[in-house]
Formats: sequence, C-alpha cells, structure tokens
Amino acid sequence: MTGPAATPPSGPVAVVTGAARGLGAATALRLAADGMAVAVIDLEESAAKGTADAIIDAGGRAIAVGADVADSAAVDAAVERVVAELGPPTVLVNNAGITRDNLLFKMSEADWDAVMGVHLRGSFLMTRACQGHMVAAQWGRIVNLSSTSALGNRGQVNYSAAKAGLQGFTKTLAIELGRFGITANCVAPGFIASEMTKATAERLGVEWEDFMAARAKEIPVQRAGAPEDIANMVAFFVDERSGFVSGQVVYVAGGPKT
Repeated sequence: MTGPAATPPSGPVAVVTGAARGLGAATALRLAADGMAVAVIDLEESAAKGTADAIIDAGGRAIAVGADVADSAAVDAAVERVVAELGPPTVLVNNAGITRDNLLFKMSEADWDAVMGVHLRGSFLMTRACQGHMVAAQWGRIVNLSSTSALGNRGQVNYSAAKAGLQGFTKTLAIELGRFGITANCVAPGFIASEMTKATAERLGVEWEDFMAARAKEIPVQRAGAPEDIANMVAFFVDERSGFVSGQVVYVAGGPKT
C-alpha cells in the first residue's frame, strides 16, 4: 500500500488533556466506548484517576497521567508513559484549559500568560510530542477545543485570543500533517453546563439555575449544551471515516455562529 494509511492501527490510543472532569471527561468516556484506549491527562494524576477508573470499570483500557501541559519536560514524560503503558498515541484531543477573566484594564500579565500557556503552549507541546507517533503510523487525528469566545467576549480578552489562536493552529496543522494521513480539526463549544460555567455564574453573583435559564433563552435550540454534545462532535472528527475532513472549525453552540 502506498500513501497514508486509510484506517487506524488496531486498537487506537487516544490522549485527552484536561480530562478529569467536564468536557474532557465526557470525551474520554466517549472515545473509550468507541473502542479506544485512553490516556486521561490532567494537572494532578489523582484528579484524572476518577475518569480512568470509570473507563476501566466499563471494560475499557485507560491510565491517569498527571502533567502540566505548559511544561515541555512534563509533556514529553507524559507521552513517553502513554507509549509504554498503552501504546503509541494516534488520537489527541487538546482540551485542557483555564479562565482568568477580567476587563482589559484590570487584567494582569500573569493572568494573560497563564491562559496563553495552557491553551496555546499546551496544545503546541502536546501536539509536537504526539505527532511523531502519528507520522510513523501514517494515520492520526488531532482535535483542538476552541470556543465561541474566539469571536469576542467581554471580559475574556486573554481567553478569546487563545481560542482564536487555536483555530489558526488547527488549520496550519491540517496543512502540514495531511500528507501523513493526519487530520486536524477544531470544536468550538458555545454555552455548556459545566464546572467552568458554574464558576462564571458564581463570579458574577448569579444563581446557577437563573444564569443557565437566561443563557438558554439566547440559544436557538433553547437549552444549554452538555459535555456529551461536545464529545459527540469530537467522536465524529476522530472516526476513521472522517479522513477527508480536516482544517475545519465547527461551532457546537445550538445555533449558527460565524
């Protein structure tokens, strides 16, 4: 056979960052249900263990790995451990993220750097560490998590810039890696009921149910999104049948976004 592999190696190994809870946990569980071994990566291994244990209890293969995705040595060590315990990763979901919201004139350099470090540097380091294994397999799937905030959102100049940057990062990966049978795509969630959005409600001093109801009224489908909605989109992108879909940004937001 010549050219990139049309199908993944048997028993694909997926790496999902920020997978201790929320969107990352839902995605890890979905990929495991689809037959992948999953490395559940989060800042603290103890936090990631719950997701990994849930996968194992359901009959899947998983490990919990603690790593700061913004630390190059920690990322390299984490990927080496994945290779040793599960096998070479051919699926990567860059989901790890943090918020440090504030208006521009109040935002500190530390809060700017922290958000850029996790979202952009972290995605770069993880992708660089994993892509060699995908090239060797001549097959791979990379999915980066952006956000509707990439279109602009008051009080999130750092987060918005990082999420917009991930879209350009994704499109360039698609161009560079496509010849090796590797696709790169981006999921941009809208309002999702999660710990991160609950924290936003708390910061604003609004009751969670009131906050969620008000946001849902602004969404055409009239409901908040669930982590599983995002996991479903990721599952589509990493499917072997999605090999001709690359460099795309899909807004999973209950209505149209541009």
